[in-house]
Amino acid sequence: MTRTPKKSRGLGRGLSALMSDVSADETTPATPKRPDLVVPIEQVQPNPDQPRRTFAEDALNDLAASISEKGVIQPLIVRRAAGKTDVYEIVAGERRWRAAQMAQLHEIPVLVRDYDDTEVLEIAIIENIQRADLNPVDEAAGYKQLMDRFGHTQDKLSQALGKSRSHIANLMRLLTLPKEIQNYLVAGQITAGHARALVGHDQAVQLAREVIQRKLSVRETEKLAKKGPAIKRRSVRGAPVPKDADTVQIENELSASLRMKVTIDHPAGAEGGKMVIGYKSLDQLDDLLRALSGG
Repeated sequence: MTRTPKKSRGLGRGLSALMSDVSADETTPATPKRPDLVVPIEQVQPNPDQPRRTFAEDALNDLAASISEKGVIQPLIVRRAAGKTDVYEIVAGERRWRAAQMAQLHEIPVLVRDYDDTEVLEIAIIENIQRADLNPVDEAAGYKQLMDRFGHTQDKLSQALGKSRSHIANLMRLLTLPKEIQNYLVAGQITAGHARALVGHDQAVQLAREVIQRKLSVRETEKLAKKGPAIKRRSVRGAPVPKDADTVQIENELSASLRMKVTIDHPAGAEGGKMVIGYKSLDQLDDLLRALSGG
């Protein structure tokens, strides 16, 4: 069966109409929608183009336990699979479908919609950015997809998704950060508040490493961003600390006097440090010992 393309929709009204079909969560106590059909679970298949590829196992287990006790409260949104009889493709609700399988349900309630491929992708993105466990980078990427691919503005997204315009704008600014910082954000090593303080800084990566190393708060990160990274401290990767001119001069003078390589490690602000003298032979070591003993 070939789907005929639909006429383009008005942006705001179209997005709101799609939003009305996307349920927030299976456990939400909102009034459940009346299903169009109750179909055998084996006749429902996931959308192969679903942008979400991973599902948290613990959350799925919790949902499966809830479904075992109460059943599937909110129907899945499906469309008829192209070229197949009595087979339905999930538009929204794959998490519920997976949990229902784990709960060994034989049938599942569905709402059948005649969405085209573009609308299916749009709904998948909308559903994805409403996840409770979504990290800020993926949420921002979802907003960017909705704007770039479907022409929505931040104002339209704000109205339809129930998010403030500043929330959307601030998250999208995170996408301008270097990939390394975005990875720290995804991994939970820094928060969105930390990351926002680094946006536009020409030393953002170095600052982010220092924030993680020193476990700085958001307020401390904002102060650090204003004064720049502490270049006299060792970086997270253990890069050598730049030495001041006085230390370098002393090293050179001692090396010339002893005819051996002298290295001084004097941490900034510290009273003491260490000095390393390298010798190339036992004879050099004997010469050094005589010099130190005054012999």
